[in-house]
Amino acid sequence: MLDSPDETPMPTETIFSKIIRREIPADIVYQDEQVTAFRDINPQAPVHILIVPNQLIPTANDVTPDDEQLIGHMFVVARTLAAQEGIAENGYRLLVNCNRDGGQEVYHLHLHLLGGRRLGPMLVRQN
Repeated sequence: MLDSPDETPMPTETIFSKIIRREIPADIVYQDEQVTAFRDINPQAPVHILIVPNQLIPTANDVTPDDEQLIGHMFVVARTLAAQEGIAENGYRLLVNCNRDGGQEVYHLHLHLLGGRRLGPMLVRQN
């Protein structure tokens, strides 16, 4: 049941689910029993990898205390991938978008790992 008429129901399946199961092609750079990491098809930096939990968690708002170990694991994988990609020393950005106004496009929680150049400001100031 939806709380408001413009609320979108949360998915039970996403394009990321199909990538995790390797049903559609993706440049997967890491996979274990908890997460899958693959290169973004529309990269915003020289290195742009998405780190996705293998279980579907639609948004950051849906993370529960039971997910704490998984979320921590996503950051450990990000650190490892940053080192493998050669961007750890100069720096990188980790980003999670939540819901429409936060810029989330796929409703399957994912951590963006971005780097390979100076990234600049996160947001443009509005006066």
